[in-house]
Amino acid sequence: MSSAIRSSIRFLLNDQTVELSGFAPDLTVLDWLRIERRLTGTKEGCAEGDCGACTVLVGRMIDGMLTYESVNACIRFVGSLDATHVVTIEYLNRPDGELAPVQQAMVDLHGSQCGFCTPGIVASLQALWLSDPEPGVKDVERALQGNLCRCTGYEPIVRAALAASKIEPDEDNDRLVRAREETARKLIELADGARVEIDHPEGKTFIPASADDLAEIYEANPKATLVAGSTDVGLWVTKGMRAIAPVIFVGHLTDLQTIEETEEGLKIGAGVSYSMARGAILSQVPQLAELWDRLGGEQVRNMGTIGGNIANGSPIGDTPPPLIALGATLTLRKGSARRTLPLEDFFIAYGKQDRAGGEFVESVTVPAVPEDAHFAVYKISKRRDEDISALCAAFLIELDSDSHVATARIAFGGMAGTPKRATHVEECLIGARWGWTAVQAAQAELENDYSPLTDWRASADYRMRVAQNLLTRFFLETSGAPARLDTSEPLMMEAGE
Repeated sequence: MSSAIRSSIRFLLNDQTVELSGFAPDLTVLDWLRIERRLTGTKEGCAEGDCGACTVLVGRMIDGMLTYESVNACIRFVGSLDATHVVTIEYLNRPDGELAPVQQAMVDLHGSQCGFCTPGIVASLQALWLSDPEPGVKDVERALQGNLCRCTGYEPIVRAALAASKIEPDEDNDRLVRAREETARKLIELADGARVEIDHPEGKTFIPASADDLAEIYEANPKATLVAGSTDVGLWVTKGMRAIAPVIFVGHLTDLQTIEETEEGLKIGAGVSYSMARGAILSQVPQLAELWDRLGGEQVRNMGTIGGNIANGSPIGDTPPPLIALGATLTLRKGSARRTLPLEDFFIAYGKQDRAGGEFVESVTVPAVPEDAHFAVYKISKRRDEDISALCAAFLIELDSDSHVATARIAFGGMAGTPKRATHVEECLIGARWGWTAVQAAQAELENDYSPLTDWRASADYRMRVAQNLLTRFFLETSGAPARLDTSEPLMMEAGE
């Protein structure tokens, strides 16, 4: 365990050092900023991390570098701020008080109308301006996925971002650049390696000093809520009004944020965020690119973790289906004991996972796509961007030299109470010639694998029909078959069979 215990968190807020103790475990950054500090430029819109009106920047040390990321203050908890730099819209102007380049571009190019969403948009574009000197339109659009604007329209906002990118950040036009070295020095000092324990009438907050310290705390408090990115737990509080104490915050633990190439595959620490993992995961599995950029908005990707997406066991989590299809394995830890199991075996039933009290997800290992295998993943949602899946499908097949299916791993989310393999479909395909006849037979087997539910995202019939159609899509994309099939006649090999 850590040799020192603090009873307060310490962080930077704009140009001030803050030391805070005695706060509730579910106090959000947004409420604290607006109510306690009267920094009302940060707005509450949806209170669920969708609209981006609450966006602020949080700076932290990553691999020895001070990095600023856009985050949703409405679902981020104050307890996660230890040794960070929180930057609000009130601090984004130039050192001389004039508008900063992003702000001025928004004015010049009419990027704001009613103005309610503007502070969050400026914060998101500021993070992009600091991190990417030459963004293209798609980079700007990706940075704005988590910011909704209902009256201006996005075209002038995109133009403003591109115009601001022509001005290089320097000490004269940006406070954060001017203070970068001093801010980094302060954050390093604040990260003193101590455990933090905060007492409050509503319950206790723990901030472990390390992964080993986490293991000790969680083993002693097995009913505590683990909070990494809070992209789901935040909604438990803001929408479900649930009590979450005692809480253990883990999003700062650098020893859970490692990415390592091993003989088994890419070993990703449970605390690695989607943003942190993007480069490594897409380098190994480029077929995940579209899905990865549709995991929430940029703020959610900066906060949410791969381990958290797995550990909460949601049947519509987007990462488990492709990871299951790839044959990923999970490492669980309780105290000093560890065990490894296939990811697919972790999910037992709705709301139930193979995880004992005091045991937590430590890492996930993702194998590379086998050479010459066909792999694809598809997300179906009502909105293209920043929306929860109605269903998510992942397909991996290997063909032998005669175009027969040698291996098949197919997994769906949103079709059952857990992310689940389509074992009947797989058995139907293995040994069959990869063609329309096999696909039709496999489509029928989907009804033996799944009995989907009807909810507000989709009906059961819709989910089943889409699942069958996605199998057709995968066949078309992997076989060279024509885009329009005449299913009245079996396809010959020349047409893809």
